Amino acid sequence: MDTQAFQHWLAQLGQLSAMQRATVQRVLREPRPKDALEAALPDLPACPHCQAPATQLAPWGWSRGLRRYRCRACGRTCNTLTGTALAHLRKADCWHAYAQALIDGLTLRQAAQHCGVNKNTAFLWRHRFLLAVAGHRDTRESGIVEADETFFLESFKGQRRLPRPARKRGGVGATRGTGKDQIPVMVVRDREGHTADFQLDKLDAAHVRDALLPLIDRESVLCTDGAAVYAAFAGASGITHYVVHARPGQRVREGAFHIQNVNTYHSRLKGWMARFHGVATKYLVNYLGWRRMLERYQPSIQPVHCLRESLGRARQHVIGT
Repeated sequence: MDTQAFQHWLAQLGQLSAMQRATVQRVLREPRPKDALEAALPDLPACPHCQAPATQLAPWGWSRGLRRYRCRACGRTCNTLTGTALAHLRKADCWHAYAQALIDGLTLRQAAQHCGVNKNTAFLWRHRFLLAVAGHRDTRESGIVEADETFFLESFKGQRRLPRPARKRGGVGATRGTGKDQIPVMVVRDREGHTADFQLDKLDAAHVRDALLPLIDRESVLCTDGAAVYAAFAGASGITHYVVHARPGQRVREGAFHIQNVNTYHSRLKGWMARFHGVATKYLVNYLGWRRMLERYQPSIQPVHCLRESLGRARQHVIGT
């Protein structure tokens, strides 16, 4: 309400009856109830501008249905979306429905229809919602750790200028396995369900070492299919390495050592991604993070979880809870 409209409304208060005035006073004294969006979003842990603790944030009115705060330390205002991928997005009343569309794995057109927005808006929201989610992977794995790679065909979907002739309806690659048009994705899982995946520029010893060295505990047992890059990593880092071949009768060693968990994850990932009929390589990490989020919460996932993950405030490992 602008100032002129407020003054006009204020001038009419004198026309209210005693009972009506009492009702207005009672409503003004009552705390403002949170709307659905505000209730779904987490509180600010600190000032997004200067990182002052939340105790320095003083209430500073409301804007677009969200409580605003003013930092006593830096004097700047903010809300729970400030500095996140969702800041400045419009139609916030549709976000809850869009989060449900992510849970259901809807395509762009299906999500747009579900939320009543344009297809281009659904595309923008998808990658703004997934921007922070892409970085939410487990950072430490221990015990029996399985590692294996899978490949996705390189795609320039959505681009007008291609560095190669276009493939009709996605087509097939010129090579199989580790060819230049195959993008390697390494998936690492332990028996507690901790999951990390990495889109590698190249499947070689250097890139595998950079991904696995900070992830795997030195006392762990690494199970792989025997690829040379994993053997080189295990030998250099001093980690026990079990080779499990994919041939029938050799997929399990000593009853406990296998890579069936990670291979099953590959199957779920590719089966789920098939609905998108090819994913642009530049957005592949977003889809990997999307699938990890669904796996992390499993059947208990709710739209509020998606919204909080999109703000960069993911819950820690929740599989099995």
